[in-house]
Amino acid sequence: WESELEIDTKSSEVDLVTDVDRACEARIVEGIRAERPDDGILAEEGSAYEARGSAWRWVIDPLDGTTNYAHGYPCFCVSIGIERDGQPALGVVYNPILDELYRAVRGAGAFRNDRAIRVSPETRLGRSLLSTGFAYDRRDASGPDLVHFEAFLRAGRAVRRDGSAALDLCAVACGRFDGYWELRLKPWDVSAGGLIVQEAGGRMSDAAGTGAPWSGEEVVASNGHIHDAMLQVLARS
Repeated sequence: WESELEIDTKSSEVDLVTDVDRACEARIVEGIRAERPDDGILAEEGSAYEARGSAWRWVIDPLDGTTNYAHGYPCFCVSIGIERDGQPALGVVYNPILDELYRAVRGAGAFRNDRAIRVSPETRLGRSLLSTGFAYDRRDASGPDLVHFEAFLRAGRAVRRDGSAALDLCAVACGRFDGYWELRLKPWDVSAGGLIVQEAGGRMSDAAGTGAPWSGEEVVASNGHIHDAMLQVLARS
């Protein structure tokens, strides 16, 4: 952190990967493979193993917020989700800057460090603090992302763009944000944080409100109270 980094690009010049991403992923995957060799693994930097008779799959983002990390902006985390038969069963997100460990197990609630967390009680979109993110491909970002951003900027109290989907989801879970939306994410962006939102009493859906968000293609997260209003904004914009 804040040291010399080896930085490469992936899909575009703004889609970064560092030696820290790769080293963290290798260490995490090595530990899982040693203890759970039959489980499936899907990780952002390319580690992928098909399950061998196991119902479990680990979904890993070793450094969510890589661009922030590379620029010394203190908003990044490690995100690890575990799916059972394709459904999130456990999620862990660690923010090393604030030393906050978010965790949830399906049906057992959500926690930040040792304290249970709940979503905010806000019921009005106009009083809500929202968060979002933009696609790495700037050609995509020039379309619906900016249209949705302007619509929510008008509909809500304010909109933040912090650059870490997993931390944005955890912020919804603990009531710092009231809602969050983003398009064209990946499973490792939402697997852990999305479950934490649900277990904190929030709601997760796709942009239509009818489907699951776990592919990451369309993600809407909220405290539940403002969810339908958020879906209406997306539908109109």
